[in-house]
Amino acid sequence: MKILSYLLVYRRFLLIVLTPLLLLPLPLIIKTKEAECAYTLFVVAIFWLTEALPLAVSALLPAFMFPLFGIMGSKQVASAYFKDFHLLLIGVICLATSIEKWNLHKRVALKMVMLVGVNPAWLTLGFMVSCAFLSMWLSNTSAAAMVMPIVEAVAQQIIRAEAEADELELSCSNGSINPALELDENIGEYENPDGKEKEKQVNGCNNVGSTVCPVEKENEKGNEQNLPPAEAERKSRKDKYSGIFKVMCLCVAYSATIGGLTTITGTSTNLIFTEHFNSRYPNCQCINFGSWFILSIPIAVTILLLSWVWLQWLFLGFDFKNMFKCGKKKTAREEASSQVVQEEYKKLGPISYPETVTLVLFILMTLLWFTRDPGFISGWSSLFPKYKSYITDSTAALVIGLLFFIIPAKTLSRTLNGENTVFGYIPLITWKEFQSCMPWEIVVLVGGGFALADGCEVSKLSEWVASKLTPLGSLPLWLIILISCLIVTSVTEVASNPATITIFLPILSPLAEAIHVNPLFILIPATLCTSFAFLLPVANPANAIVFSYGHLTIMDMVKAGLGINIIGVAVVMLAIMTWIVPIFDLYTYPSWAPNIPSANVTGL
Repeated sequence: MKILSYLLVYRRFLLIVLTPLLLLPLPLIIKTKEAECAYTLFVVAIFWLTEALPLAVSALLPAFMFPLFGIMGSKQVASAYFKDFHLLLIGVICLATSIEKWNLHKRVALKMVMLVGVNPAWLTLGFMVSCAFLSMWLSNTSAAAMVMPIVEAVAQQIIRAEAEADELELSCSNGSINPALELDENIGEYENPDGKEKEKQVNGCNNVGSTVCPVEKENEKGNEQNLPPAEAERKSRKDKYSGIFKVMCLCVAYSATIGGLTTITGTSTNLIFTEHFNSRYPNCQCINFGSWFILSIPIAVTILLLSWVWLQWLFLGFDFKNMFKCGKKKTAREEASSQVVQEEYKKLGPISYPETVTLVLFILMTLLWFTRDPGFISGWSSLFPKYKSYITDSTAALVIGLLFFIIPAKTLSRTLNGENTVFGYIPLITWKEFQSCMPWEIVVLVGGGFALADGCEVSKLSEWVASKLTPLGSLPLWLIILISCLIVTSVTEVASNPATITIFLPILSPLAEAIHVNPLFILIPATLCTSFAFLLPVANPANAIVFSYGHLTIMDMVKAGLGINIIGVAVVMLAIMTWIVPIFDLYTYPSWAPNIPSANVTGL
């Protein structure tokens, strides 16, 4: 047993040592550049999948392994670690830093919820829309962390209003004149996460903290059928309150991921795909901010709505009568949750000067992205005909990003005496604030992926993989896409999304070329499905943030996430076989892709 305990403690160390040693016969026996590159790829992939080393540390392995094997020189490898992707990311993080610093994200989220309404079902949809919108421009993790405290406060208020209304109805039906006693006796108590003494209700409301644990379940399911009516009613209310918490928590986690699908900058996987695609196929200029938004926005909206329906049905049931009622007076429950949202919004005060400037720059950055080269008309990049191909989305992002370091955060203010008060010059964001938001691990991780991709090209490992994948051309195209989507979706549940897409892009690109299919036909659905990490708390940082609030169990996430995964893959398959086809003319093998004469045409 001691040996097993030691192995368990040092499992990561053993994995780090044994993985290179066990794979060492590959380059020693075969002694080709392809084998040496494959050895490097396998070692890095295993470290990424198991996270034996930090992701960024594993991404640095090609920087010294490729020169040692004679695949690429140190200068050549180093240049692969910093690409156009990183410049785009810097501009986006400047915007995200300013949004978080000046609380613009909170104002947007609360305003959207106020517009949607406070019926629990519509309120959930409001949170999903607001969180998805934020994750289009911020990281999924940041979007979930921003919206979740608001959701927690609103959910607490809904539970209190539900309890008051239920107990009032019960007291009226029983002729009781002391609803407070009934409430204290029948409403479930909540425990603090620190294990402190349970807090009693005061004036018919639960006095709970910002983070609460879910209501305790019954010890034995067999006893539920023998409960007296009062106890059965109490348990029914407990389950209902717990379901509200679960729905609202999961809606934040899933919408933060779904919203990131819609823009190239919304999630790191989209950025990695874009840089890989543009590097491998430099003659294709079809992937930009506008084209990606057009193809992905119907997918994201469809998945978001179906996910909302799925979560409502799974945890609360689908009450069409109450959900779609129009023109009726708000209930006490809805008034209570509406009051919480309005109070939170009032705390923000009137929109400030820094918020206004940030909003203007945000809109300007978005317009520059959309109008650079929209495709159906000439964009502003045509103003520079000689250097049109030099300008990318990162150019616009950097121009706006630099303005955040230049524009002052405060202006002159006039005192009661009519004199101007001069503030010290402080820009909208500082370099320290930018550094705190910059995901340096992703920067190095993506750089390592680009280095691996370049190594596969130089060593001709990609050509070897393409020749071996040619027999797959006999399978129907839809089946190839479905298999790749399912594999990527499964792997991303246990590995990080950036690591997964970095591993599979160099494999799927040669596959498409080998079977003589437009690479976008396989790469687009695989990229979208890489973000479908919905099953486990560890699969996605947004999942982990929501799970930490204590309202969910692992099985809750597995049950809900499995349905969302199925919905996501089904919608992506529908999209890639229908409306995405004419956008990129997918059924035609493009001139910008390499032509492999021995490739078999895939059966459609």
